[in-house]
Amino acid sequence: MPSRSEDRVAALRHAAFSCATAPIFVATVLGTVLASILAIAGEEIPFLGPSRVPASAFPKFDRPVANIISPIWGTEEERDAADGVGQVVRWLGISSTMTVADIGAGSGYYTVRLSPIVGPNGRVIAEDVRADYLQGLRQRVRDLGLKNVVIGLGEPHDPRLPSGSIYVAILVHAYHEIAQPYALLYNLAPALKSGGRIGIVDATKKTLEHGTPPTLLRCELASVGYQEIGFHPLSGSDTYLAIFATPSVSGRPEPESVTVCKE
Repeated sequence: MPSRSEDRVAALRHAAFSCATAPIFVATVLGTVLASILAIAGEEIPFLGPSRVPASAFPKFDRPVANIISPIWGTEEERDAADGVGQVVRWLGISSTMTVADIGAGSGYYTVRLSPIVGPNGRVIAEDVRADYLQGLRQRVRDLGLKNVVIGLGEPHDPRLPSGSIYVAILVHAYHEIAQPYALLYNLAPALKSGGRIGIVDATKKTLEHGTPPTLLRCELASVGYQEIGFHPLSGSDTYLAIFATPSVSGRPEPESVTVCKE
């Protein structure tokens, strides 16, 4: 005679493969598994804006992309000593009441320092493609009691930010890790207000060495319609801040006509 456990297995198999009940059974199992994953990982990180132009609409870029290896760049003590945040804030004119997007926020070094600068009537949107980084940042924000920080998940080709919501977007030591640079820049433009600008901080190294040569950066931004309005070496490091005016949505080239730059 079959054992009770064998009877259960047989019943389970019958339920799983019955034409009438298989979809319900599979959906229930998958739903249970997904719920368990989310319970372990914590709260789900949302997209904050609509999905825009897919990466497939753009020509393939012709340069290496560095791997994402860490949510931090140097120690926070070293970065504080170099006053990188202060220099970036001054050159970009970030002030109270502004909404600023920290693209590739990682551990939130800039996010938590921008929060008191934009004040209670401003907002910092911390975005990253790594949900695990954002989970850690969300806890950090809660521990610090920061009420004006919003956490949002992005995609390699699209930051998924609300339309017309941002005065300034910053990408700090992140540009060389962007897997779809033309698509991301193109899809970022609608999220910035009229007259908005982006600031890119990077090292003067090749992309595989976790930097971006300024000539390459200028070429790629110009290919999507951005106009350079400032370039500033940052004291205390071998990095720079490049500032670009955001193109109007109608002023961008068609995705398929974007000029491909080489490193």
